[in-house]
Amino acid sequence: MRSGAACCFRRRRAKDLFGDILPRSFYNRDAVTVARSLLGKILVHETCAGIITEVEAYLGEGDLAAHTTAGITDRTRVIFGAPGHAYVYLSYGMHECLNVVAEAEGQAGCALIRALVPVAGVDLMRTRRPASKTDRDLTSGPGKLTQALGINRSHYGADLTQGPLTIRNQRNEANFTFEVTPRIGITKSADLPLRFIARIVP
Repeated sequence: MRSGAACCFRRRRAKDLFGDILPRSFYNRDAVTVARSLLGKILVHETCAGIITEVEAYLGEGDLAAHTTAGITDRTRVIFGAPGHAYVYLSYGMHECLNVVAEAEGQAGCALIRALVPVAGVDLMRTRRPASKTDRDLTSGPGKLTQALGINRSHYGADLTQGPLTIRNQRNEANFTFEVTPRIGITKSADLPLRFIARIVP
């Protein structure tokens, strides 16, 4: 993401960016549709927020990279529950990753949020991620963005339609160019084109 694009958002007041919280019906769709539709939305946790620019879809049956291939477990139970909840897990014993539960209740599917453009609470994000050399680096990966926004496994199962952790529309959406690629960092079902990227056009 070009730094100029990020700066143009931060020059606008954060509250002017925020539209309505996404309703439950937004998430009650197939995981691919939900993942693509999350691009350009705003992830908000308390005073920090960022525009979603990279997402991966994880499917149910047949997707060997999905955690739900083992069925319902203590870890994956929320994915089989009502849509619009948070699935947060620890990756490689180090990074906490935020997924959004999609699909109708009883069906597995979720979207991993991989990157954001910071738009609110940037000073606090810098405090949480002091090693970041640029503002872009604050939220340029799934483990980075959760650390920057203060999201962790205590948010497992959080209802994204209310409370301090939500996803919102932009009041006036920016222009984007879109890319679709295979997911990264996986070895199973690695050829599926389920990674969606939005690049903001300044």
